[in-house]
Amino acid sequence: MPLTFVRHEKISLRQNREFNEAWLHDRICDDPLLLGLGDVHVLDRERPISGAGRLDLLLFDDDNTRYEVEIMLGATDPSHIIRTIEYWDAERRRYPGYDHVAVLVAEDVTTRFLNVMSLLSGSVPLIAIQLDALRVEDHLLLNFVHVLDQTALRVDDPEEDSGGGEVDRAYWNQKAGPELMKVCDELLAMINNSASSPQELNYMRRYMGLRSNGVVRNFMSLAPKPTKRFTHVSFSNSNSDKWKEKFEEAGVPVTSKRKGRFRISVTPDEFNEHKDLICQAVTETVKEFEA
Repeated sequence: MPLTFVRHEKISLRQNREFNEAWLHDRICDDPLLLGLGDVHVLDRERPISGAGRLDLLLFDDDNTRYEVEIMLGATDPSHIIRTIEYWDAERRRYPGYDHVAVLVAEDVTTRFLNVMSLLSGSVPLIAIQLDALRVEDHLLLNFVHVLDQTALRVDDPEEDSGGGEVDRAYWNQKAGPELMKVCDELLAMINNSASSPQELNYMRRYMGLRSNGVVRNFMSLAPKPTKRFTHVSFSNSNSDKWKEKFEEAGVPVTSKRKGRFRISVTPDEFNEHKDLICQAVTETVKEFEA
């Protein structure tokens, strides 16, 4: 059936008495995919945050990520930006075993505050979404546009909070088991076959990063998941789209929610089956990092 052009009119929900913030919360809870955050689900709504008010929405996905979402009608203002970061900080401290992303939704993300949020995004995983409410004849469309999507922290940022605190090898030996730890050790060997400076595993409670001469440089990280019997292997690589395509063609599960980053998930058998392809990705990632 051919498409028909229909004119639309942009309206302000804040200035329209038929709609309010609670109505908008209902629509997002009915279909969280509207926000464009991937396959997310609602974990909580109007969640009390000690000393900071109530978090509008707490969303989660199957990749162990939680999204602290602050929603406002009208234009962004300083109080909502501060509140968004406060909620994110409170939740990540309370539940350090998850990745946490601060999300601000507003009808107008002004240039001034977009610049401020861009500066903060090096230290705070932050997504800013502008909501356009469009009237098309007797229908109302909600269009959520990502105007800022910076969810990867700088690789030289301290990892104590985001990683859940330092642990030792014994912790991961017990948690992951010998089979998954063997995969991690072989990946480290691949890294050191290409690295000019020897890397060692930096054991955090939530994942294993990399460290060289005492300096943390997480251009790759490993996260064994014993209950699912696979290991997440994350890469910082500017050619993430290319590698995503290569791994998908090989039948390896891969995600690339962040620009310049991708992650594969492999069982020990899949690791052995696709070792050559994984080694190629490791080699390119190491060379790009050292360049």
